[in-house]
Amino acid sequence: MFCLKMTKHVKIWASIYLFVTRPDIISTVEFNHTGELLATGDKGGRVVIFQREPESKTEPFSQGEYNVYSTFQSHEPEFDYLKSLEIEEKINKIRWLPQQNAAHFLLSTNDKTIKLWKVSERDKRPEGYNLKDEEGRIKDISTVTSLQVPVLKPMDLMVEVSPRRVFANAHTYHVNSISVNSDYETYMSADDLRINLWHLDITDRSFNIVDIKPANMEDLTEVITAAEFHPHHCNLFVYSSSKGTLRLCDMREAALCDKHSKLFEEPEDPSARSFFSEIISSVSDVKFSHSGRYLLTRDYLTAKVWDLNMESKPLETYQVHDYLRSKLCSLYENDCIFDKFECAWNGSDSVIMTGAYNNFFRMFDRNTKRDVTLEASRESSKPRAVLKPRRVCAAGGKRRKDDISVDSLDFTKKILHTAWHPNENIIAIAATNNLYIFQDKLNSEMH
Repeated sequence: MFCLKMTKHVKIWASIYLFVTRPDIISTVEFNHTGELLATGDKGGRVVIFQREPESKTEPFSQGEYNVYSTFQSHEPEFDYLKSLEIEEKINKIRWLPQQNAAHFLLSTNDKTIKLWKVSERDKRPEGYNLKDEEGRIKDISTVTSLQVPVLKPMDLMVEVSPRRVFANAHTYHVNSISVNSDYETYMSADDLRINLWHLDITDRSFNIVDIKPANMEDLTEVITAAEFHPHHCNLFVYSSSKGTLRLCDMREAALCDKHSKLFEEPEDPSARSFFSEIISSVSDVKFSHSGRYLLTRDYLTAKVWDLNMESKPLETYQVHDYLRSKLCSLYENDCIFDKFECAWNGSDSVIMTGAYNNFFRMFDRNTKRDVTLEASRESSKPRAVLKPRRVCAAGGKRRKDDISVDSLDFTKKILHTAWHPNENIIAIAATNNLYIFQDKLNSEMH
């Protein structure tokens, strides 16, 4: 069903760049709006940007390869002396701004501080200063006997990354989401209990648009897990909660959107309730479809598609790894049950993707209702290798050849972060401290 081929560089890059140190564990992956750039953030506070290579007439398979474009340190570890709290440098989210000129801009955030970065190229340097020598030192004015016009001389291409804005001191709790608005002037940041609205040009203040903190913290029953703006309507945004609910809010109704416009919640089946029900129902990620008509959510065991016009139940429910239901007790003991998996749409909103354990990731075709399990591994990292579907055999079930028993799954190998190219069938998979990029070379559209 899904014939995906790995681009040639993946084998090279995965073996050279990513087996270094534990801080290099990837914590976020994001394509820009054209798909020509791909940014990753890691636990060490570093951002690595990859650029897609242009198509080569001599090497027809080279198009789609992503090579390192720029690397920079986005955040450093800090210490909050008032609260005696360490603030780690881990990059929680990266979001690109739509390109307005030759430069690129992106937002990156750790638990507390959001930064706006400018990424630009320079291939010329000025020469012939009147008051500076060739090494940049200031000349003695008395030695300047004539004036000359500075000129620009060609130089090797240099990628410059510079911080343009720092948005700090607005979140008491850990930031879990940032989302750029469709007006391209504002963005929002969400932590466990509040969502703030920022203007990209103003760093010293933000507007609180959601606040679910109770007067008494003992009355706290849920927290915000993710938030995102509507792709086309700048007044609409959605946020998810640890109770498995989604709230669609309209900023035209009130300055503080504590009262939602729509509440998306699936009724719980009393017969299926267990000790783990509340934990596994927590929504770890929410994404608007490109059309803006649907919402994609991910909880621990399932991925769901919601129609904005139907609040009572999800339009589609996909079982990601239902074979883990019998393992919830051991997953609770090793804390894996609290893993936060992300999800992604393809460019046409017809296929969804999300991660699982054992370096598996799942794809679901919404039209044909077919699904596939694929594996991101170094064994399959040969150039232009075709990924073979994998199958997990539930405990006690009949096992075919090449099936993997649920008891032999490696829960330390998990794919939490995924991204899909906005227009093409190119996907980026973060498997712990490895980044895999797969591309469908045969088909222009998933089928």
